Amino acid sequence: MTNKKAFIFDLDGVIVDTARYHYLAWQKLAQELGIEFTPEHNEHLKGVSRIRSLDIILDLGNIQATQEEKDKWLFDKNELYLSYLVDMDQSELLPGIIDTLKFLKENGQYIALGSASKNARPILEKTAIMPYFDAIVDGNDVTNAKPDPEVFLRACQLVFVAPEDSIVFEDSVAGVQAANAARMKSIGIGDKEILHEAEYIFPDFTTINEQFLRSLIDA
Repeated sequence: MTNKKAFIFDLDGVIVDTARYHYLAWQKLAQELGIEFTPEHNEHLKGVSRIRSLDIILDLGNIQATQEEKDKWLFDKNELYLSYLVDMDQSELLPGIIDTLKFLKENGQYIALGSASKNARPILEKTAIMPYFDAIVDGNDVTNAKPDPEVFLRACQLVFVAPEDSIVFEDSVAGVQAANAARMKSIGIGDKEILHEAEYIFPDFTTINEQFLRSLIDA
């Protein structure tokens, strides 16, 4: 009988190439506030909540703000981000991700999403990959942001798989730390220097072969 594992995927920067849209939206907001916001600064926003991301940017500019001001800026940032997604389709999927999802589905594995994004469901629908997922946990479903493991623990609970039988694909330091905190196998997608805490690291999904995926299932 096939081992049933839970394969949990982050969204931005792992499944879809929308991380750059978040960066552009945050950068525009930062510029309006007179704050320099670089790609290096953006690394600290990966995998964390929208609210925490704004706090990080405000800290860069030593800006104190009321909750009303923060709410407005969060709304403006999200509206700008969503405007980038209007014409989104499967071309936004990162190379190799479809092959990975197909292999896991054909081999009877559970596939879940564990993302801080509050726009996860519409993105999965626009890219036509919603049917691959057995469970979706996004920023609307959790209280604690990564590196807290809540999002991944909820995902494996929804498919009734133990954390130690779960595998997480992440492109952020906070996400890798969350997977490790949950005692799940962590696989970093991206820069090995940044994601060095992950158990395995690949530059992208085109470098993950079926033999490796099979070894995860059989472990």
